[in-house]
Order: sequence, then C-alpha cells, then structure tokens
Amino acid sequence: MARNAFVCFGFVGSALFLANLTALAGGNASGQLKKLNQITGTDPSQNALKAILDDKSQAKSLVAAALPMAKDSQKLSYQASLILALAAADLKDLPASEAFFRNCIQQATKLQSVDKLLQSFGGLIDVYYENKKYDETARLCQELIKLKTDDGKERIVLFAYTNKRTKETEFYEGDNFNTTEPLQPFVYRQLAQVFAKQGKYKEAHEILNNLIKQGGNWKDRQLKGWLYREAGDYDDAAKTYEDVIERLKNDRQIDKEERTRDIERNQYILSNIYVDLNQVDKASEMLQELLKAHPDDPGFNNDLGYIWADHDRNLDEAEKLIRKALELDRKRRKTDPTAEPEENGAYLDSLGWVLYKKKDYKEAKKYLMQAVDDKAAQHLEIYDHLGDVLIQLGERNAALKAWREGLEHMGEGKRDQDRKRLVEEKIKKHASQ
Repeated sequence: MARNAFVCFGFVGSALFLANLTALAGGNASGQLKKLNQITGTDPSQNALKAILDDKSQAKSLVAAALPMAKDSQKLSYQASLILALAAADLKDLPASEAFFRNCIQQATKLQSVDKLLQSFGGLIDVYYENKKYDETARLCQELIKLKTDDGKERIVLFAYTNKRTKETEFYEGDNFNTTEPLQPFVYRQLAQVFAKQGKYKEAHEILNNLIKQGGNWKDRQLKGWLYREAGDYDDAAKTYEDVIERLKNDRQIDKEERTRDIERNQYILSNIYVDLNQVDKASEMLQELLKAHPDDPGFNNDLGYIWADHDRNLDEAEKLIRKALELDRKRRKTDPTAEPEENGAYLDSLGWVLYKKKDYKEAKKYLMQAVDDKAAQHLEIYDHLGDVLIQLGERNAALKAWREGLEHMGEGKRDQDRKRLVEEKIKKHASQ
C-alpha cells in the first residue's frame, strides 16, 4: 500500500468495521461509491482503502467510475475523494490521483481547514515527490503558499492557525510571520527537498537558513544535514547531525520519550553517514549502542550485520544479526495488518551479501534473486551484488543482465552516481571477455 496512505490517515486497525465493508470489496461501482460517501473518520477510511486495494483490478474499475465525479464536490465527499486519491496513487494512476486530491483541496479550502489543507495538499505533494515529479511538486508547494479562500480573497495560508479557544481556523497575512504555524514550515521544507533533488542546493539551504533564523526547530537543522548528504558533503552532514543530537539531548521542552525517539532516529541516520565517510568503527559503535536499547529492532540488526559484511568484518556474527533481522521481520508481518506479504528485500540482500563474502555463492544467489523480486527494494546496489555473485558462478551473461537492469533502478544521490560508474566499468570489462 502506498506510504502516503499512512501520512494521510494514520492507521489503527478496526476489524469490526472492515468486516462491515464487504460492499467495498465487491459489487458494482455505484454501490461502492455510495458506501465511500458515507465514511467518516480515520480508521474507517484506512480500512476502506485497504479493502479496495485488496483487489487491484476492481480498484481500477472503481477509480475509473468515480473519476467523472471528481470535479463535483457535491457528488464525492471529502473523505471519499481522499480514499480514491490514495487508491489511484497506489495504482500509479497519477492523473486520477491528482483529480481526486484537487477535489479534496477544493473542499478543504471552502472549509478553511488547516488540517485538511495539509492532508490534501500534503498527499498530492507526497505522490508527486515519490514519483520524482519535482517540477510538479515545486509548483504545488508554491500554490499552497497562496490560495484563495471561500470569500474570494487571496490569503497567505502559511500564516494560518487554529484558535485554541474557538477551535476555528484564523488566517493572517503579511508581517504576521511565525515559523511554528503548521503550514509554513511544512511547505518550505518540502520546497527545500525538491530543490535538492533538482540540484539547487544553494536555494535549498537559503530556505532552511531563513527558517532557522526565524526560530525554526531542530527539524530544520536536521534537513540541512540531509541536504549536505544529498550533495555528497558528508563531513558537513555528519557535523550537522551531531549538532542536532546534542541539541535534542539538551532540550528539556520536549517530552522525554519523544526526545529519546528523535535522538535515536538521528543517531541511526548518522551511523549511515559515518559509513559514507568510511568511518566504520564509528558507525558500528553507534549501531551497537542502539541495539543495546532495542535488541529486537530488525533494522538495527540488519544494518550492523551489513556494515560488517561489506567491510569483511565479523562475518559469522554479521550473518547471525542479519538472519535475526529476517526472523524478527517475519514475526512482525504476521501480526501487522499493514505489512507487505513479501520478505524484506533489503534484508535478503544483506544475507546474500554476507554469504558472498563467505564465498557461499550458490546460497548467496538464492537470496539475492529473492531480493530483486521485492519491488520496494529494487535498487542498483542489490543488482550489483547479484551481478558479482553470478560472475563468481561463471554466469557472465546473467551477470551482465543484472548489472544493466540495475542501472534502471538508480537513486539520485552521490553514492548512487559513484556506484553507477563502478557498475558501468564492470559491464565494460566483462562484456569484452
């Protein structure tokens, strides 16, 4: 299911309601749309989306049947449009997803609801960003900065907030700038990320510097660290994340549990940056510290195991950690109704890679073949690993195919560009043999 579904809804299971939604998993489109228009609330919406997406063929038919209604807010409720927008996004039908999100935006603007504006604009921005439609993402962010409310007056919605006493949304203009308001930091952080993806690092940093100057919180500094890493400036990225972690440790205004979670998230990211800097000892120490607090976290187990394997260290212990990560992930998927049914491709890749390092090429191939079957994990690095294994097994043509296919699944950062050059060199070397 699309990640943005959880951004928009926030999942909490409701088996009873799901059992009563059988009409959404069958029957004609008219009946399904009628049911959708009756839905209110977060849990029912999430469950309705899941019920629709359980049958992709029927989901496509429902989206197509509802699409002519997307321009009429009288025919589709806000919640129905949101569910259909997310369903269309999951089906990779971007034009339909945009049409339904536009219906949501229209209704949210009439209601002058900051929450719904964030939900609808944010959902569409997320869809564009995840599909690398950066020009469209930037345009939508700019559209959110200024829009017309139901009285026809253009207002700067970035300076809107919900009055705690009246519970009503109030809109402010001009000099009433306040970086703590809900829309303003959201849209500018999104713009900074888009500019980074477009290679406009200077513009991205200017946005964040302005937010920080106006009193922005640690998230703006964290995003600066992300920008540095995206540009391949790993030294400044590490320094920025180290600063963020220290600021969080000393910030007593944040709830203790929340502060601990935020610190650990940033430590986890920093461990990966240490890997980028080839500071393997620092990365290992940080992950070991995180594992002491969370010994059953599959991600921490996998990452430490992979780092050791990739640098030919502690191979037996690395294999144990990675196998533990896979087992923990299997247990999680049995109890989590939102989890994908397939095994985690990244963890399978780690297992395949440690087996490669141990020269068990036949077993390594088995797990790497499973890893590339996970569409969510398809990445140049995994195909590169598979190619290396196949070469060792004497399967030159299959290796060349894996490397070439991997070039179709590239990321956008400097690390991916570096790997691309290595893979192209391998192709050139082995294609001539």
